[in-house]
Amino acid sequence: MFIQVLTLSIISFLTLPFFFLSLIKSSRSKKPSMPNVFPKRYPLIGSYFDIKSNQSNRLEWITRILKNCPSATYTLHHILGYRQIFTANPDNVQHILKTRFNNYPKGEFFINVFFDFLGNGIFNADGEAWKFERQVSSHEFNTRSLRKFVETVVDAELNDRLVPMLSGAVTGKIVLDLQDVLQRFAFDNICKIAFGYDPECLLPSLPQTEFADAFEDATHLSSERFRAPITLTWRIKRVFNVGSEKKLKIAISQVRDFAKKIVREKKQELATKSSLDSVDIISRFLNSGHSDENFTTDIVISFILAGRDTTSAALTWFFWLIHKHPEVEKEILKEIKEKSDMLVFEEVKDMAYIHASLCESMRLYPPVPTDSKRAMADDVLPDGTVVKRGSVVTYAPYAMGRMENIWGSDWEEFKPERWLQRDEAGKWSFVGRDPYTYPVFQAGPRICLGKEMAFLQMKRVVAGTLRRFKVVPAVEEGFQPVFVAYMTSKMKGGFPIKVEERGKLD
Repeated sequence: MFIQVLTLSIISFLTLPFFFLSLIKSSRSKKPSMPNVFPKRYPLIGSYFDIKSNQSNRLEWITRILKNCPSATYTLHHILGYRQIFTANPDNVQHILKTRFNNYPKGEFFINVFFDFLGNGIFNADGEAWKFERQVSSHEFNTRSLRKFVETVVDAELNDRLVPMLSGAVTGKIVLDLQDVLQRFAFDNICKIAFGYDPECLLPSLPQTEFADAFEDATHLSSERFRAPITLTWRIKRVFNVGSEKKLKIAISQVRDFAKKIVREKKQELATKSSLDSVDIISRFLNSGHSDENFTTDIVISFILAGRDTTSAALTWFFWLIHKHPEVEKEILKEIKEKSDMLVFEEVKDMAYIHASLCESMRLYPPVPTDSKRAMADDVLPDGTVVKRGSVVTYAPYAMGRMENIWGSDWEEFKPERWLQRDEAGKWSFVGRDPYTYPVFQAGPRICLGKEMAFLQMKRVVAGTLRRFKVVPAVEEGFQPVFVAYMTSKMKGGFPIKVEERGKLD
């Protein structure tokens, strides 16, 4: 608390003269006032006051600004001349993620902010380290591995754990937090496929694990570092090990202890067996000559972040949206009915309407709502925006999904049909958008390796759940969920649901 007060006192001392000068100028101005959309900027401190006042609704604030910019790009000025460029312009996104890829790495600022949590893992690495990690990891995302993932890992978790849990909720008239259930489901899956380890998180008792709480704290508090108006605040707190930084340190320690346990068990398994029954991601890294425990621990944490939080976030919002749009649920049930009771890999891949519904859900509620890069050299974006060396450039999938010039005047509607077309036989076929218009899975050289795996898992969960159950939000009339963004997105407070047995598909 003392550090925060001290920091704010210093800022106030430096900025009050400019603030009052601005008020005087405003009172003398006879020009009509402009809509209160764009933040005010002052010498030395930039738009600090607006940034601070919009800290809790930053994503909606930035989206509102971008929607009012002719090229959907805005340069936000921070303290002491530090600039952050936000864009929802597909041409700019392609420039950043593909055309000038080498000029826009994660960058030192991003890596330093998240290093305590992610270390040198693939989501916090640049250059040769990133290339190596991506190359080793890519072997787990071929067709053979994807088939195994669906037909063994996902099906087992679905039939042995998720379906019995939902059935028990019907019988016992129990209210479940679907967001929590889906996180547990995804966590078990990523651990089994990536590390050959079953944490048994989705059990009927819904055991509360120290790791899950610690992981939530680590992602949340690390994200707060990145969004802090003044980085000096969290850096001072880290030096003195107080406040949020003390809590973050404890959470990271718990997360790393869990990840190290996985690494040590896998090392022991590799040492005692001449060959493994199946090869997973962590085994590939250990066999590649990179047996350093800290490095492989970083790999484990990165893949847990990718596999646990993204698909669960996407599915949480999906189930909310189909409840609000029964006509979409009806089409989904029709597609499920056309498939066999025990879906095979090809049938899961072929579910065009469910695929489109998931894409539409993630358009409105992307699992990763923003992503940032750091400019290594001066540049000019295709829309003419000047980028200075060292500037942070952030593209915003959340804002892009709300742009009328991209999605049309009906952008607010949940409309899977915008991703579909019918063939001559009347069957739906999926029509994708280019990844720079819809960068939910990134794009260019860093496009998400697990994109296909994520879709297969989500489609299998949707089909397996809706075939037997109807998901009904256990909320008051008029309830509107709140979208919150950390490193990944969440539904604030969870998603309480009741489960009803569906019976015959109508």
